[in-house]
Formats: sequence, structure tokens, C-alpha cells
Amino acid sequence: MRQVLCRELGPPEVLVVEEAPDLVPGAGQVRLDVDAAGVNYVDALFVSGSYQIKPPVPFTPGSEVAGVIGAVGEGV
Repeated sequence: MRQVLCRELGPPEVLVVEEAPDLVPGAGQVRLDVDAAGVNYVDALFVSGSYQIKPPVPFTPGSEVAGVIGAVGEGV
């Protein structure tokens, strides 16, 4: 899979796209294969470090996604 990572806070140029192994869902979990992701104002604030809450880095910005269930864990 490809993932967008913010490894340091700053301008949009700090974001990187990397290849990563597909995640395997644990018991009671699902893996969502994301087809589209929205980037909004709050995401930009998170990346720049301007939001009142500063997430620990590295993190993947974004809270709006659409996709399909790609895998399910036990009990789902």
C-alpha cells in the first residue's frame, strides 16, 4: 500500500508518500482499502503544527476517507 506520512511539522512539502506493507487486521478489526481521501483545513493545521492539539510524529493526516473493506479480522 501507499501511505502519506508527516514525519515533521511544517509546510505541505514535509509530507512524503511511501510504500508500506498491507496491514493485517486483528480480532474485531477491519482493514479499509482507501480509494479517496479528503484533505481539509484541520489537516493542514495538524501538518503545520498550528492546531491546538499536536499529534505525535510520524502520523498520516486525514480524517475523511472512502473505500471498501479489504480484509476482516476474527470475529467480524
